[in-house]
Amino acid sequence: MTRSAGILVGVDGSAASLHALDWATSLATRSGQAMTIVCSYSLPSFAAASLDGGYAALDDSAIQDGAKVVLEEAVDRATRAGVTVTPRIATGDAAGVLVEMSKDFELAVVGTRGRGGFAERLLGTVSSALPAHGHCPTVVVPLRNDDEGRSSAADAGSAPQRPRWRRDPEHPVRRIVVGVDGSPSAAGALHHAVRHAQTWDAELVAVAGVPVGSGAGLLAWLPAAIDHEQVLADVAAGLDAIVDPVEAEHPGVTIRRIVLDGTGAELLTEFSSASDLLVVGSRGRGGFAGLLLGSTSQAVLHHSDCPVLVVNKHCDQDA
Repeated sequence: MTRSAGILVGVDGSAASLHALDWATSLATRSGQAMTIVCSYSLPSFAAASLDGGYAALDDSAIQDGAKVVLEEAVDRATRAGVTVTPRIATGDAAGVLVEMSKDFELAVVGTRGRGGFAERLLGTVSSALPAHGHCPTVVVPLRNDDEGRSSAADAGSAPQRPRWRRDPEHPVRRIVVGVDGSPSAAGALHHAVRHAQTWDAELVAVAGVPVGSGAGLLAWLPAAIDHEQVLADVAAGLDAIVDPVEAEHPGVTIRRIVLDGTGAELLTEFSSASDLLVVGSRGRGGFAGLLLGSTSQAVLHHSDCPVLVVNKHCDQDA
């Protein structure tokens, strides 16, 4: 498949999608890539069924006009930064539109309101549709409550610390953390992490986790005679075996390696508060759960404090 050298960005006028647009604009400015900004709309089926043809047409026209306004504002926002932009209005469910369009792009970027899931109108109830089923890697940019006016913090008399990735809009990515578990999808995630480290001129950290501790750890059943430190050492050796060849392919990139006691989701979520971009593969040891992302990817998307780049099983197949 031949892809364009561009970035696909979904907008819906919400603060969440505008945060994502700003992130994508920063990337496009550094990489020289063009952006396609898409705003989709559809007339709710119950509304169409309850209105006669004339009123339904008027309602559809009003929704379309609203989408055009949203798109025009987004395009203006990006072009002011010097980015080449192609605007697109699409009819249909946003998730389906973005998944289909992702076939022609190198990267897709969308916003999320954080622990509540994706922005309501942008991805609706299919909260993991694009990261799970997109045909290119997807960056999900979170919008936390403290980004939306921070009214609750003001009421409490304290201002939360500005998220790392929001402190420098022109260079929002200085540290990238990628989860590595030995799976093919994690290997793909590592390669994409290297590309972004080169683009952003960012520090790159590869993290591997193994829950060897006592208590609720998945390996807590190991006999007491098992040397947990040796288990961690073995995992570290495995991580080196994966990372060393990648470093050799990219002499200008140094990949720091960290092995810790804990699950991948727990560790990556913790790292997100001190990182600017997390990179995960969506088919690690857990695989897909039905039509959704694997447990690690899903947990990281829901709880990360920084943008998350998801590389799913379709990305390499369609490349």
